[in-house]
Amino acid sequence: MERTNPAKPLSLKKNMLWNSAGSLFYLVCQWLITVLVVRLSSGFDAAGLFSLATSVVGTFSTLANYKIGTYQISDIHHENSLAEYLGFRCVTLGIAFVGCLVYAIATCPIYSITTVILYYVYKSFGLLMDILHGTDQQFRRMDYIGKSFIFQGIGSLVSFVAIFSVIKNLNAAIIGMTLCSMLVLIFYDCPKTKQFERLGIEIYLNKTAHLLATSLPAVIASVAASAIFTIPKQYLLILSGDAALGIYSSIAAPALVIQMGAQYLYGPLLDIFPRHFFDGDMRDFSKLIVRTTASIIAVAILCSLCLLVLGEPLLVIVFGEDIRPYVYLLQPVLLSTVMTAFLWFFTDLLITVRDFKANLIGNIIALTSVVPLSFLFINAFGMNGVSFSGAGACLLGVAYLGLSLYRDAKKQSSRRAEANNDQAISD
Repeated sequence: MERTNPAKPLSLKKNMLWNSAGSLFYLVCQWLITVLVVRLSSGFDAAGLFSLATSVVGTFSTLANYKIGTYQISDIHHENSLAEYLGFRCVTLGIAFVGCLVYAIATCPIYSITTVILYYVYKSFGLLMDILHGTDQQFRRMDYIGKSFIFQGIGSLVSFVAIFSVIKNLNAAIIGMTLCSMLVLIFYDCPKTKQFERLGIEIYLNKTAHLLATSLPAVIASVAASAIFTIPKQYLLILSGDAALGIYSSIAAPALVIQMGAQYLYGPLLDIFPRHFFDGDMRDFSKLIVRTTASIIAVAILCSLCLLVLGEPLLVIVFGEDIRPYVYLLQPVLLSTVMTAFLWFFTDLLITVRDFKANLIGNIIALTSVVPLSFLFINAFGMNGVSFSGAGACLLGVAYLGLSLYRDAKKQSSRRAEANNDQAISD
């Protein structure tokens, strides 16, 4: 691995603060875009179309991610170079685009296909930046990541408002967002990451095949996880139309900030978890899991209390009086996002300890269970059924993943104890 003159690493506290601040700022900007889709339109139809595009692309951008970001960050022995990770990301982006296009043509209204394609291109630039961010994190300079997210958030929001408010064209606004992301990649992220490793795109057949095979179970699991809410949303669309989906998505958007925020809370620790685990330090490994879990729960409780008091007036201010009859959707949405956050957390933990099989099974359990739960809850509770079905499915998945992680920790602890005994005997 070729390295240049890397900048001095920051402390864990500073890395977490920069990463969380930048990521949350970006998420707020993304949420504001979903708000402005409604506020700058004459109804909820554009919001519904935007939500459909983000849901469909979200599923296939998960395939494009190929869970290689988590794999890269937890690659504590540096098995692959940055150029190899970038090359692999380009391969998966191409494969996922074909899948996304086929799925959109087969399941989405014809008028939405162009929007889905454009949004996929927009997400692609973010996925390329994620690989650079993985190297930034390995060298403990997550301030670069936080600043990148801030620039992306400002660029996306400003370009969307400037274009959509003038010509009311969603596709043109997405193109503007894409151009801004491309500029951040070229003029900020590339120069910063180049301090640590040589930039480039290298695609080797043997390495590509190895990463495809190794991470395939995690990818299938990740696609399953991302589809958990796509299925109930599309069922709601079939039953009630674009407007209902737009209303639900508008209510759900603030809670999604909490969900993603939880990911950024534990993200800076993904290279620390495997160090404790493979060193056999199960006490610190368990403590870190407990502290992270407690932090997610504490944030969820605080947000629930705040939304209970401030949720309705804030939603009315943001979306107008038309949204008031649907405020009842907010607390169930929060429940579903918290359960999704825990599903993501335990999924990433199992990847860092390289238990791909258990990761796959847990997420397949969640996905298969959401189908009957969607029919049951959406038919019974309407828009709230999307939240109830997703939360129930995530709970089943988390239960299996948690038990698997406990089993893995016990096995690793036993292996380390045996190795230490053998070493003592040989000495």
